[in-house]
Formats: sequence, C-alpha cells, structure tokens
Amino acid sequence: MRYMIYALLVSAAVTILLGPVLIPLLKRLKFGQTERELGPKSHLTKQGTPTIGGLMFIFGILAGTLSFSLSATEMVLPALLCTVGFALVGFLDDFLKVRVKNTVGLRPYQKIIAQFLIAGILAVYAYKSPFIGSKLYVPFTGAEWDLGLFYVPFVMFVIIGTVNSVNLTDGLDGLASGVTLIYSLAMGIAFLYLSSALLLPADAGQAQQTQFAAELNSMAVFACAVAGGCLGFLRFNTYPAQVFMGDTGSLGLGGAVAVMAVFSRCVLLLPIMGACFVASTVSVILQVGSYKLRKKRIFKMAPLHHHFELQGHSETRIVAVYMILTTALCLLCLLAFQ
Repeated sequence: MRYMIYALLVSAAVTILLGPVLIPLLKRLKFGQTERELGPKSHLTKQGTPTIGGLMFIFGILAGTLSFSLSATEMVLPALLCTVGFALVGFLDDFLKVRVKNTVGLRPYQKIIAQFLIAGILAVYAYKSPFIGSKLYVPFTGAEWDLGLFYVPFVMFVIIGTVNSVNLTDGLDGLASGVTLIYSLAMGIAFLYLSSALLLPADAGQAQQTQFAAELNSMAVFACAVAGGCLGFLRFNTYPAQVFMGDTGSLGLGGAVAVMAVFSRCVLLLPIMGACFVASTVSVILQVGSYKLRKKRIFKMAPLHHHFELQGHSETRIVAVYMILTTALCLLCLLAFQ
C-alpha cells in the first residue's frame, strides 16, 4: 500500500512539474489543436490550444512505476511497454496533425496495423504467462472461464476496443483523464486484493506464489501511477483546458486501461467499470449505423458526451456526472472481489 501511494504522488508530481515546461514549449512550436468544423461550435474557441500534452503524464507514469515496482517486472514492464507503445502511435498521429494543420493524422489503415501489432504481442504474452494464462475471472461467482486458444483474438479485440473507446471519450476538458483516474484507483485496489488472495492453483510452489504476489503488487503500483498521472494532468486539463492530451495521451491511457483489465484477468468487469468508455463507442456505432441504414441520426452528435453538450449541459457538468457514474460502477465491481 505504501508504494502505491508513493507511485501516485511521484507520478502526479512529475506531471505537474512538466506542465510549466512543456506547455510553453508546445506553444512556441505551434503544436495547437485543430478543431473539426463539424464539431460543437463552442469548441471552436479551443482552436490553437496546445496538444500532445499527454507526454506529461506518460513520463509521470514511467517515473512513478519504475521507482517502486522493480522488484517484480514480468507484468509491469509489459504494461508500461503497452502504454508507451500506444502513446507512440498517438504521438505520430498528433505530430502529423499539427504539422500539416488538419484533423486526419495517420491514415486509418496505419493506425489499425499498429494497434493490431501491439495488441497481438500483448495478447500472446498474456496467454503464455504463468501468472495470467487463458482463464478469465467470472465476476461475483468465484469461477473461471478458460478460453483456450480463443483467448488471444478475444484479448486483442478487448485491447483495441478499449484503446479506441478511451480515445473517443477524450472530447471534453478533463473527461478522459477524470474517468481514467477513478478506474485506475479501483484497479489498484483490485490488484492489491488479488495479491493477498493468490489465485494460483493450490498445488503451485511457494516460490511461485510469492512471485505472483509480487507481480500483482507491482501492477497495483502501476495502476496508482496511472491515477497519479491523470490527477496531475487535471491541474492543466480541467475546464478551460490549458493543454489537451491529444491522441498521445488518450491512446496511451487506453493502453493502460486495457492492460490492467487483461493482467488482472478481470476483463469481464471492464465494460461495467469502464461503462463511460463503452458508451462513447456504442453511441458512435449506433449513430453511424442509423444514418447509413435510415438516413436518420439517433443523437444530436456522437460520441454521447457531445449529444449532452448540444442539449445544453455544460462541459463541467457532463464531466462530473461521468466521474460520479464511474465511481459508483467501480465500487460495485470491487464487491465482486469479496
């Protein structure tokens, strides 16, 4: 528990300290946000706000995690690599956007190839890991579901879906970072519980049990470092935002959210704990499908948070409700570990 708190504080501190350095640098480099013409008209005032600010908490997460988790690295280092890998894809996308001043960035096929590659490597690693394997925890039952070889494509789908869901949720000041903050804190508690429960088979050796506990504790440190990075970033990203995380941050956070679910073997809880992320993706799918089939829109605008915004709700109110809902759902899911 002590190292979890230390990791959170270090990650938050590094992120906050980087703000006064990185934000002016981004302004000088003219790395400003380019708002979509089809987006909410109120967002046009955000044109030119520095982006790629996600670099701040990526460095914070690295600092917080590596400072207090090196006693067990078989899970936490792949988790960091996944987070940084997706952040790098987002950085390339952001860089192309700000350099040519458009909203396209990387081509869709380039993004999906990169995402499939990272997701595939992580899924295979988890499948072969003695601490993870092909079994999923079934919430509230204490049972496990062994997917066998289907585990790899299933986890790839979960990772890619989660990463893009978090990316879609990053549309209002403080929204993605606020929701991820709460989710990460909940996962930190979950990892801490799992480390004490030791869910390896009873016939596993004492050394393997001890190592497993250490690995889960390291993941708890990672989860709290992610929470700390989000907390520090909110210092600059709450309304009105001084900086945006860009795809650098949203894809990086998506990778962190996904890897925490996969490595905890609690993937089936992710749609509940991350219901706000799911809502963003589902709203986009329904909107596009409805327009193509019926030439009618279900929402005023997708993702869902923009629909609420166009209904007259303020950004701060929407973000607050999303965070409250996420808190309630995460607390509910933590009961599954009792």
